[in-house]
Amino acid sequence: MKLEQLVTFEAIVTTGTFRKAAERLNKSQSAISNAIRLLEDELELTLLSREAYRPKLTAEGEIFFRESSRVLAQMRELGATAARLRAREEPELCIAITATLSLQHLLPVLEEIDRRHPATHIRLLTEVMGGPIERLMEQRADIAIATLESVPLDEVETQRFAEVTIRPVASRRFAKRLGPGAKSMTAMQTFPQIVVSGTGGPENKQSRDLLPGGRKWTVSDFAAKKQVILSGQGWGGLPDHLMQDEIAAGTLETLVVEGFPPRHSEIFVLRRRDQAPGPVASALWSLLVAKGTETLAPR
Repeated sequence: MKLEQLVTFEAIVTTGTFRKAAERLNKSQSAISNAIRLLEDELELTLLSREAYRPKLTAEGEIFFRESSRVLAQMRELGATAARLRAREEPELCIAITATLSLQHLLPVLEEIDRRHPATHIRLLTEVMGGPIERLMEQRADIAIATLESVPLDEVETQRFAEVTIRPVASRRFAKRLGPGAKSMTAMQTFPQIVVSGTGGPENKQSRDLLPGGRKWTVSDFAAKKQVILSGQGWGGLPDHLMQDEIAAGTLETLVVEGFPPRHSEIFVLRRRDQAPGPVASALWSLLVAKGTETLAPR
């Protein structure tokens, strides 16, 4: 029995098909099928039933998968430990963070990392929609901080970090035009809704909190979105931390819009399970987890 065979077996079970397992492992489908056939021959067990379109675990396969998953987790932990023992401090760390989160949550942690590891260059990238997770999965970021939307949880380790609320707002002048009280979806469809384009490619474009059939303006970032909304040319959702001064000053007002309630999102720290972190990335992860525990603790 080889480690590669167990990895192949796990990939088939978690992805659901031989084809998807082959794509994940960057192998041919025939190589995947052959690896499982050899494993079953060696064990003298049928682990997967091929009678349906998708392979299904047999009763023996269920038990074997449970135990093999435990072995693989231990092997990955050993590999990560060995990598940390070999590693020197990383020359650079890349952190991809959702633009809806205030950097105030992150800056104390980065200050501590800079104090401990001044030789490591920190790259902090603010991303929208699926941008952070795409960077993480393409190994263009060491750590992502984002929601769990579209996150492959079997491939990513997660820890809760913060909570964010996004509310629909408009300028004082725009809100006065709308009049008091709740606004119907039909009434709001006649005014431009200002949205931010995603940084994770076409499949990660803005899809949440859109009024169906309404007018829409797309901007590149939240700073531009806030500026357009302040100008009175449209309305849209903004995170609390980006508009607290304007709400206090009265230049922005919150709206009650049918189909657009305030959205409360949980933000997580994310890293790939198969990517062994170096000493600085490990220290950063520990500090972020501790910061999240402190931030989310009941008061």
